[in-house]
Amino acid sequence: MQGGELAELSTFLAVARHRSFKKAAVERGVAASAVSHAIRNLEGRVGVRLFHRTTRSVSLTEAGERFLSELHPAFGQIEQALDSLNAYRETPFGTVRINIPSSIAPFVLKTVMGPLVKQNPGLRLDIVATDELVDIVADGFDCGIRFGERLMQNMIAVRIKPTLRFSVVGSPEYFQGRTPPRVPADLVEHLCIRYRFPSGAIYDWQFEKDGEAVDVEVSGAVTLDSQELMVEAALQGCGLAYVWDNRIASHLASGALIRCLDDWCAPDDGLFLYYPSRRHVSAGLRAVIDMMKK
Repeated sequence: MQGGELAELSTFLAVARHRSFKKAAVERGVAASAVSHAIRNLEGRVGVRLFHRTTRSVSLTEAGERFLSELHPAFGQIEQALDSLNAYRETPFGTVRINIPSSIAPFVLKTVMGPLVKQNPGLRLDIVATDELVDIVADGFDCGIRFGERLMQNMIAVRIKPTLRFSVVGSPEYFQGRTPPRVPADLVEHLCIRYRFPSGAIYDWQFEKDGEAVDVEVSGAVTLDSQELMVEAALQGCGLAYVWDNRIASHLASGALIRCLDDWCAPDDGLFLYYPSRRHVSAGLRAVIDMMKK
């Protein structure tokens, strides 16, 4: 098999995984036209149409589905064979694709990316940060990072650092003439800045104290899909925000934001890196896991 043919097959897998020529191009670091050209060459060489294409969607034909089912395991064996060469190298090489919620990515990866690439010159990190729930197997990720209650089945989960914590905060302007909430039930008397998941669902604020867990469905005039914007809305007096503590340290120190319900905001130590139980753990993924655990 020639190198060009192998590249075409790899491109086919990327398009099949994403159901998108554009996303496959981003993954492979090439122009979308190059992906389209590679697929046309492959289809012309095998004499079979592998994808249905419209202006809005890309889907596999019946032949494409069968080809994918037989090709995917073969490429897995190739990846494993290449990874076995790491035993003869000083450091791992290859690409590790990681999915992580965008709301926590800056805190989790803050002290990880630099040491990983410096200590492993042959290692490449392909990180996708999104708060959308992602199927890491279907979307071709080596691993994902989530909190324990949202882990998928049939996954191996490794507890990682850091320990994160939510805080409820408001501006001095907001608290003028208002009594700060003392228990979660008091939030019904307050304007709260709500968070919307990419799915459209609104996040309920979660609290815990002395073994008692409480979920509160809050209401308010502002709903956002970004914690960064939630902090800005709180700074402008739009209401109370329920955000990661790491995002507001400087605002708490300056007095621009005031914390409340602090004794109900327990640290969440259920942060995990997870990967499919049937997946071969490459040397690159092992290096990522070891760094995340420190």
